[in-house]
Amino acid sequence: MTTIDDTASDRAAAEDRSTVRLEAFGGSPDAAVVDLSGFYAGRHWSARTSGRPFSYRYTAVGDADVTLRRSQIAGSIRGLVPASDEYIVQWLTAGHGIPDVVHDRVPMVRDVPMLFPTAREFVFDYQDHDQRLVHMSRRLVHAVADELFHTGEVADLGLDHLRTLDPATVTHWRGSLALLSRALRVGGVEGLLWHTLTRGTAAAFLRMYPPTVVPLPPAVLLPRRARLRAAVEYVHEHVAEPLTVSDVARAAGLSVRATQEAFQRHLGMPPLRYVQHVRLERVRHELLQTDATTGSVQAVARVWGFAHLGRFSAAYRNAFGEYPRETLRR
Repeated sequence: MTTIDDTASDRAAAEDRSTVRLEAFGGSPDAAVVDLSGFYAGRHWSARTSGRPFSYRYTAVGDADVTLRRSQIAGSIRGLVPASDEYIVQWLTAGHGIPDVVHDRVPMVRDVPMLFPTAREFVFDYQDHDQRLVHMSRRLVHAVADELFHTGEVADLGLDHLRTLDPATVTHWRGSLALLSRALRVGGVEGLLWHTLTRGTAAAFLRMYPPTVVPLPPAVLLPRRARLRAAVEYVHEHVAEPLTVSDVARAAGLSVRATQEAFQRHLGMPPLRYVQHVRLERVRHELLQTDATTGSVQAVARVWGFAHLGRFSAAYRNAFGEYPRETLRR
């Protein structure tokens, strides 16, 4: 059985906030696949018994920015989850699970949070589990990331979902969830308290999983340099695409000459060199995530527009003090 309740849909357009309530439960593996895959736009899901009667229950409550969820299954379930704009932290209080059986194959450790790799598709496999999840919207997390880390408008924060977590940040995260859960029981998603606590939850999440993207230079953060900031944010947002100085200037509402002068005066380099700097940072992040036995420096460099390996290696060493092959071998 599945129930979905959006209790404030009529007010959503005005307040951009509505209560999300989801519940699904039953005793059939086929029904579990239909119900649960629907919550994740999942594909190729399957479920089966594991030596005792099969059952499942899934609940979620919150709003469009944060939902607190619980998934309980007596049995096994496996499936593909496509890339999404949500950030999802989950942990097991019982049972076993591997969040990504294709790329990582890192098993869950009971009561230890792990971030789903939602920037790409992944295939999970869980058995007889009691799982807690927190879903957070890209809009909320990126807004808080910009406030805390000056990331700007970026498509990807570069979060490492396999990062070894600092116990102190995990404790802070659990504390933020306890406050959020209590507020949800008492007052729901209305009012200033919920708004404050959801932002606090996003901040606690980003302390566990800090962004690795290049932060915006301090020189662009002053209010009087809003157009320069717009230009820099445009670079970060579109750095994986072909970029010209005219593109950057147009995004900032400046002339090409004014854009060149602003970058040189405040950032110490012309616009296209700044583009190269951001791309080198993206290469570094990707190399740190790449398996040295299957990946190559050349393949990653070419993805980010570096065709001449020798010149790329020299620029990389000047930026980070080591050659890219040394980064890949870490």
